[in-house]
Amino acid sequence: MIPEPLLQILKYCLLALLWLFFLRVLRAVWAEVKRSRADQAESAPPRRRAPAPAPAGEPVAHRAAPPPPSPWARPEDGSGPLRLSVLEPPEHRGKTFELAEETTVGRGKECGVALPFDSFTSSRHARLWREDGQVWVEDLGSTNGTYLNKRRLTAPATLARGDRLQVGQTVLEVGR
Repeated sequence: MIPEPLLQILKYCLLALLWLFFLRVLRAVWAEVKRSRADQAESAPPRRRAPAPAPAGEPVAHRAAPPPPSPWARPEDGSGPLRLSVLEPPEHRGKTFELAEETTVGRGKECGVALPFDSFTSSRHARLWREDGQVWVEDLGSTNGTYLNKRRLTAPATLARGDRLQVGQTVLEVGR
């Protein structure tokens, strides 16, 4: 015969295991929902802002200013377009990826910045793209999040040279 206090302890241990299992299932479902939302957002056409209407009486040709130079464009000093360079992990330090018009970052082979060595990176972790002369980055519903200069991204953000982007355990620096 098993003593009553031992039965109580076993009962509470079983309840704790059931709750842990339930929470793990909820976390997996939540990650899948976020991933499917990111897939839908990526397949949607890019959002463009409508140009401001011309003030009354002013010709449109005089109102339009030239767009700012794109940080992706080849500068006059010949230093080239933006690139992402791996800083961490040390065994991959120095590996460089040239950024295209739109680039995905992740473990998947189809990504422009493929990081198959990082098991903490999602298969499609983040997206970088050009819009209105700026470079943007957004998290694609990754499990471990995307960090820009050690701050977790909760919305699309702009990138500049020298910024550090972390996906999984890989730290990338924006440079030339």
